[in-house]
Amino acid sequence: MKIKLILNLLAKLLGMQAISMLPSLAVSIRFGDGDWLAFVQTIVIICALAVPTIVITRKAEKNLGAREGMVVVALTWILFSFFGALPFVLSGVIPDLENAVFESVSGFTTTGASVMPVLEGMPRGIMFWRSFTHWIGGMGVLVLALAVLPSITGRTSHLLRAESPGPSLSRLVPKLGETAKILYTIYGALTLVLVLLLMLGGMNVYDALIHAFGTAGTGGFSNRGLSVGGFHSPWIEGVITLFMLLFGVNFTIHYRLLHGGWREARKDEELRVYLLIAFFGIMLVTASILPHYQGNLLDAIRYGSFQVSSILSTTGYSTADFNQWPQFTRVLLVLLMFIGSSAGSTAGGIKVTRIMMLVKGARKQLRQLLQPRRVQVIKMDGKAVEDGMLSLVATFFFVYMMLLFAGTLLISLDNQFNLETNLTATLSCLSNIGPGLGAVGPMGNFSQYSVFSKMVLSLCMLAGRLEIFPMLILFSPSVWRKQA
Repeated sequence: MKIKLILNLLAKLLGMQAISMLPSLAVSIRFGDGDWLAFVQTIVIICALAVPTIVITRKAEKNLGAREGMVVVALTWILFSFFGALPFVLSGVIPDLENAVFESVSGFTTTGASVMPVLEGMPRGIMFWRSFTHWIGGMGVLVLALAVLPSITGRTSHLLRAESPGPSLSRLVPKLGETAKILYTIYGALTLVLVLLLMLGGMNVYDALIHAFGTAGTGGFSNRGLSVGGFHSPWIEGVITLFMLLFGVNFTIHYRLLHGGWREARKDEELRVYLLIAFFGIMLVTASILPHYQGNLLDAIRYGSFQVSSILSTTGYSTADFNQWPQFTRVLLVLLMFIGSSAGSTAGGIKVTRIMMLVKGARKQLRQLLQPRRVQVIKMDGKAVEDGMLSLVATFFFVYMMLLFAGTLLISLDNQFNLETNLTATLSCLSNIGPGLGAVGPMGNFSQYSVFSKMVLSLCMLAGRLEIFPMLILFSPSVWRKQA
């Protein structure tokens, strides 16, 4: 293990995190809520640790291997979550470190689960930082680093591959640094359009930025206790519904559309299935909740489409308390929590492409039972899928389910909540969604869980955002052994 190289990269990335706090510091100074000192103190602490480390390790070799890439990605997200929690603690908004770390992990992993029972009246710089962590984490910390600092290290593919949300890494152009810049350009442009549309709906600049960050990063933090529902605006709800679905689309598709590749985008198999899931999900939820809204079809469509888009894209915003909806609807929303959106998007979950591969793999096995001599080939977008990829997807699904069951079992030691609450709390953290059912529903929060349970759920959030394997590799002794 190349410790000096790892430390050098971590220090540079922490320096970037300090820079990312400057907009929140500016907001804090602008509104004069008194929280500016917390950001200054955090920036000083980070720089005091990062600068000497960069100087000491400046001669570290630049050849980054696969396991170093995995370790750097996992440790970066852990360190970002820890130092990202300091403004909450130093400002006194969340005085307990364990709660502040939970909130920070939830922000960077774009989960949106919160331990803050009251949001109104909080310092605006802190609330801006809380939502801005969604925007940083949505596209990826390492993607941002490579967009800003493309020469941060050699062989950057190991970094992007470890952080990439999906079974494979898509290059838009040959150079990964240029790919990262393109991704963040599209990401930033869509966010800006969303901000402008929200302002047209009556939001001020501050509220529009807060909710644009939460939508773009598919995170779901709001500065209102009633979330998006607190604005009581069909325009705002409609705009956010559309953009939640858009940010759940693979960014390769956005890139193709910008370059006139409409035919390629239309033929994309994952996109078609993703849109079909969204369409039928909205239809089923709307029909199910129609009696709940006294037969008012427009209200049922309004609230049903928003919630399906929110859950499928793993954003977690809400405009209604779906805990009060029929049992069928709640079970359907839980199923959507498992699926998530497209690979290569800012969303969480298992991902549509993996679900498709699992279904096609199961169908292949059934056909082989009936026709054992026939050669069965699984294809995605007309291309054969290698057996190694199918094995990796199956392993991911197995480990995902094991973590879900293990997390549910561990937080059940609190003996405070029922199975529905504990299972959906773990699922929402592992799929980076935010709200679950029961006590952690859209009108609840995670503050009543013990410190131990919050640690378990924080690890679930990190594992879910990093597609599980980079986090598990940290706990493998062989990774830390010296190479021969």
